[in-house]
Amino acid sequence: MSKPFDLVVRGGTVVTASDSVRCDVGIRDGRIAALADDLPPGADEISAAGKLVLPGGVDGHCHIAQLSSGGLMSADDFGSGTTAAAFGGTTTIIPFAAQHRGQSLRQVVQEYHERAGPHAVIDYGYHLIVSDPTEQVLGQELPALIRDGFTSFKVYMTYERLRLSDHQMLEVLALARREGALVMIHAENDDMIHWLTDRLLEGGRRAPKYHAVSHARLAESEATHRAVALSQLVDVPILIVHVSAAEAMAEIRRAQDQGLRIYAETCPQYLFLTAADLERDGMEGAKYCCSPPPRDTHAQEAIWTGLRNGTFQVFSSDHAPYRYDESAKLSAAAKESFKKIPNGVPGIELRLPLLFSEGVNKGRIDIHQFVALTATNVAKLYGLHPRKGTIAVGADADLALWDPHKQVTVTYDMLHEQTGYTPYEGRQITGWPVTVLSRGRVAVHDGKLHVERGSGRFLPRAVSEQARPLGRLEPEVDPRRNFGATILP
Repeated sequence: MSKPFDLVVRGGTVVTASDSVRCDVGIRDGRIAALADDLPPGADEISAAGKLVLPGGVDGHCHIAQLSSGGLMSADDFGSGTTAAAFGGTTTIIPFAAQHRGQSLRQVVQEYHERAGPHAVIDYGYHLIVSDPTEQVLGQELPALIRDGFTSFKVYMTYERLRLSDHQMLEVLALARREGALVMIHAENDDMIHWLTDRLLEGGRRAPKYHAVSHARLAESEATHRAVALSQLVDVPILIVHVSAAEAMAEIRRAQDQGLRIYAETCPQYLFLTAADLERDGMEGAKYCCSPPPRDTHAQEAIWTGLRNGTFQVFSSDHAPYRYDESAKLSAAAKESFKKIPNGVPGIELRLPLLFSEGVNKGRIDIHQFVALTATNVAKLYGLHPRKGTIAVGADADLALWDPHKQVTVTYDMLHEQTGYTPYEGRQITGWPVTVLSRGRVAVHDGKLHVERGSGRFLPRAVSEQARPLGRLEPEVDPRRNFGATILP
């Protein structure tokens, strides 16, 4: 007689964004089939006694096998990137299919399928990066891709080869409103950064620490304010990514308090690194260069407040891995000027353990906030819920079994990323995912990977309910007041 479950996770404390309960989890055909006490035996069993059973993390912002606008390939391919994610308790990632100017979005997506399919060990989708919103892209390619399940995309307000003008931003936002897509925005004022960079270089200030000086807080808060205004004009939700400081956070909170659908994300580097790390001797500071840069301890406390009070809906890694060798962070160009240092830090494997250790175990956030920030809210915003991001009957059996007391000292050698360094070297962490399931498969257990490259699945995504407009336009563009015909669909 066959057993009712392929696998039973027995005796753990199951935690979601809203509840905790001690129960068994019965898994059949890769999905959660039952949640109850004393389930019948499964074909296989895992004891979760003394463990927390959490939804597998969903990392909604990471850069995997991505060619930068400067022509540099990131250090992690989909094999190493998804392996690192799995060891850190993440079971779904949404990296970027990045368009560079002159490229077809459809061709970019095909290239990323070829990079991901043979190598990913966990499930994945893509956001699009739109850097060249031509008539062809806006009129045909982007609407078609949204309908094919690429329901979110990112735009930049900085970087010479990526940034969009305000007019282009409005065109993209209007399309997102019409198609129901969610727009992610890198909000920094490019002209401010460019002007400060020129002044610093003219004065001979070329060391890594001046990267943080050139990316002023005001550049971030001004662009955030402008992004909110553009969103409000078109009446479309947006998500401001990798918020680093109190000033930008205040702009977001003000908009949220006005009832606008402005979502926000922050990342480990803004809680656990500071600008002082960029001041380390020689080129050591290059390890910590990202945009926006880490700020100071006051900014860290502000970000913790934003995580507690709901200003931030998601906590992502923004894993942007560049090697600490002569090919990237230590190249001749990087040594010549901070302007040439590849922007980005690794973090996909340590995203969850860092937040658990310093957030949950130290009482800054509770365990339900942790689940919401790292899994549930991400899945909801990006059209994957309830299949991903929660523990419920019918959901994919993506689970991370946490030992809340396990102590780990971080070293690069223990990680699975390919950068040659970790910015969190030597940090003490309490709480670690010891077993990770992906669609009911044991992906990680006893410090070993148990799934094959290419076994991850691509996830087309639905339009998110959170991405839908509120249905109100600014009076200046309300057709009932000023125009004889509707100017926005």
